[in-house]
Amino acid sequence: MAAQFGRRLRRGATTTAVAALAVAALSASQGPGAVLASDGGGEGRTSGSAPSDDSAATGNSPYYTDLPPLVTPNKPGTSTNLPLTGTAESGIPASVLAAYKKAQQSIASSDAACRLPWQLLAAIGKVESGQARGGRVDANGTTFSPILGPVLDGRGFAMIKDTDNGAYDGDATHDRAVGPMQFIPSTWETWGQDGNDDGRKDPNNIYDAALAAGRYLCAGSRDLAVAADLDRAVLSYNHSSEYLRTVRSWFDYYRRGTHEIPDGTGVVPPPLDGGSDPIPDTGGSPSPTPTPPASSKPSTEPSKPGGGSTGPTPKPPTITPAPSPSETLAGVENAGTGALTATAGDAFAERITVRAKNRLGGPLAKVSVTFTVVGDTDAAFAGGKTAVTLVTGADGTVTAPVLQAGGTTGEFTVRAAATGRSLPGATYTATVTARQADAIARTDDKALTAAPGAEFADAVAVKATYKGAVASGVAVTATMITDADEPAENDKGPYFKDAEGNTVRTLTGLTTDADGSLVLPKIYADDTAGTYKLRLTTEGGATVVIELTVEAPAA
Repeated sequence: MAAQFGRRLRRGATTTAVAALAVAALSASQGPGAVLASDGGGEGRTSGSAPSDDSAATGNSPYYTDLPPLVTPNKPGTSTNLPLTGTAESGIPASVLAAYKKAQQSIASSDAACRLPWQLLAAIGKVESGQARGGRVDANGTTFSPILGPVLDGRGFAMIKDTDNGAYDGDATHDRAVGPMQFIPSTWETWGQDGNDDGRKDPNNIYDAALAAGRYLCAGSRDLAVAADLDRAVLSYNHSSEYLRTVRSWFDYYRRGTHEIPDGTGVVPPPLDGGSDPIPDTGGSPSPTPTPPASSKPSTEPSKPGGGSTGPTPKPPTITPAPSPSETLAGVENAGTGALTATAGDAFAERITVRAKNRLGGPLAKVSVTFTVVGDTDAAFAGGKTAVTLVTGADGTVTAPVLQAGGTTGEFTVRAAATGRSLPGATYTATVTARQADAIARTDDKALTAAPGAEFADAVAVKATYKGAVASGVAVTATMITDADEPAENDKGPYFKDAEGNTVRTLTGLTTDADGSLVLPKIYADDTAGTYKLRLTTEGGATVVIELTVEAPAA
């Protein structure tokens, strides 16, 4: 929804309220995902559809607004510092401004290639709801009362039957655009975000709505630093050239300078019905679409009290040419990464490096690349992250952080691709091998004896090493065997007990500790006297055979 902010166009006392209501209401059907009405009778975009890089049907939609004077407050010129004071029109309520900037930072970390400027969110927020009704939000950023567009019942607007059972818009028959960024319910279900980390996705919360709008604008492979992509993004929000020019004008206005003002003090137009709510909740559908105002083009001068604008009409935004092949990303490729192998619990010695290339095969700098760990593994990049996004340098390459193997052995995949783009990427197979030992031995030489039917008094203790160093976390198997040369599990003699107390003569799942040491569970003797052998085998093939004696005590 885009309520009419700034100064209203007037054609006469008899049409003022009707024209203004038409402006606000007609705009209401143009939130993200709404069916787009067109002057030329073409088909509009259907409810809930995701934005696309492909332009929708061209031509103006029934969107009308009037801009305030687009003059930068206090003439900040080329300074990067925002003005501390200025006209009320340049001020953005504190919570609303914070929400826009937080959304920009969040998207910059997850989709840096989009290059979303917070001023674009501010421009859309100004047009859609007058910056959340001039910043009328609580401490968490939620509007004091819902911001609702008119009922989308097809009478002068799009026909969108209820998609949320009235959960967001209070209407169980038809949909209405909701919140400071005016999402229709079905679109919010797809794009809704939790921008203030309170565990909820609320379209009436400026933090949630701003982040959702940002992700919506960044969908696909858009780079909003490119004028053509920015135009496509705005048109996906409301497919109207008038809407595009209006948002573009506010975008340029805010980029030239703005300042923070207290919540609730933003400039919004007076209510149509003389009440206190700057965005009237119509509660129903207006009469069929009235005749639009005489001039629907934005003005760079304030309207005079008698009506009409005196300033020149701003030119439509200039669409920049498509980037050249040397500036166009073709994908990312392996930049010489070797085999990725590591022992469980260790770091991979090799680090993944990729190269972004243009359509001529040359390197491309400042490309956002996302590295993602995929598969049944607990391996992760430094900090426990399974996905990281970095930007290529001047030579077109970027190197992922150190990859750390977990305890899970086997193969998994690491993928590297241009962030948010369906372009060729690079795929790497990584292998985690079990920790090994090449030697294992007892830590003492005590004779291990027991009487028939008794238990061995002394425990079996061993230590494993690998290339002379402590071998920690190495799997060990213990088996009572019949013969050291051709070992097979013995069916008599000493034995272990499992968790249920049953007799077992093979134990698996044993692991050396941080010092490479292992103490076996208790060993028991059956009634058969004799000399027996216990064999311990490590991951990696190291073995040791230990002698156990079962004999009656001396008389």
